[in-house]
Amino acid sequence: MELKLRKSVFEILREYREQLLTARQIAEKILQFHPEACAEKLARSKSLNSQSELIQQIAAEIGASCPRLQKIHPQIKTLETRPRKFYYSEASATEEIALAESASTSDAKNSPPRKKPSEAQLYPLLNEYLHAELNLYSKRIDEKRSSNNKGPNGNRWLYPDIVALEDLTDGWDTEILTCASQYADKRTRLWSFEVKCRLNRANSRECFFQALSNSSWANLGYLVAAEIEGSDTLKELRLLCAAHGIGLMLLDAENPAESQILIPARERAAIDWDIANRLAEENKDFLAYIKNIRHFYQTGDLRHSDWQATGDEKQRLRP
Repeated sequence: MELKLRKSVFEILREYREQLLTARQIAEKILQFHPEACAEKLARSKSLNSQSELIQQIAAEIGASCPRLQKIHPQIKTLETRPRKFYYSEASATEEIALAESASTSDAKNSPPRKKPSEAQLYPLLNEYLHAELNLYSKRIDEKRSSNNKGPNGNRWLYPDIVALEDLTDGWDTEILTCASQYADKRTRLWSFEVKCRLNRANSRECFFQALSNSSWANLGYLVAAEIEGSDTLKELRLLCAAHGIGLMLLDAENPAESQILIPARERAAIDWDIANRLAEENKDFLAYIKNIRHFYQTGDLRHSDWQATGDEKQRLRP
């Protein structure tokens, strides 16, 4: 009995629709549901000596056959996590974005929803990661606190979701700090983050250029996503990031510490203070951010109460 790998993968993902499965998890289910075919494959092999090695081999074959499988069955989709995860969905790319932004997903046949955080719930998780792993001091920019005196679309793509300060003097001796301040040397880097629940071929370019526009004032700008669907989406984003210098971050909503910077941002040497001034005029949160930066330069003090996800704030901000 020959193991028909592509057919088996399709049937398993359809059976466990909307569940995210790694290649190894799929391989384990193939062994469970097709034990005789797997035993025959193991017996025929000259290099495999155990079920564990067989599972590893089947998982590798699943990864290699994925592009072909997706052409035959477009319902099979992938998330570009590490390791890559596979799932079955009959929703279109546009429908998946709408479903992701509603904080749960279900396909056209009303399968059980795959619960996940909304965009608003991702903000404190990103704040936590930025402080714990990158030692950044971050602040949420709420567009609802804007004046909107430019008209309905006057401030479109103007504000990032999260801004942050990086203290380049952390750990410096007092004498070095004093000397650097006298020479007016650069003591911070300013970061900007645009956050999305999901990126796929339907919205990746629009979201990228939104991040590019929103971060044009900062030293470093990032597009952050909790899910990136499809290797073609990731390839497109790599091209855009290389051309424009925006970074790409994959936020792990279940374990923020496991988040990854997939593409580092290219640093701009100087802040665009004209654009920063526009943001400060329009938004109270951004003005408060600028005041926090000024306070740091004047006193050397980063008051934790001015920022999110520092110290005890981590627990308070978790959804």
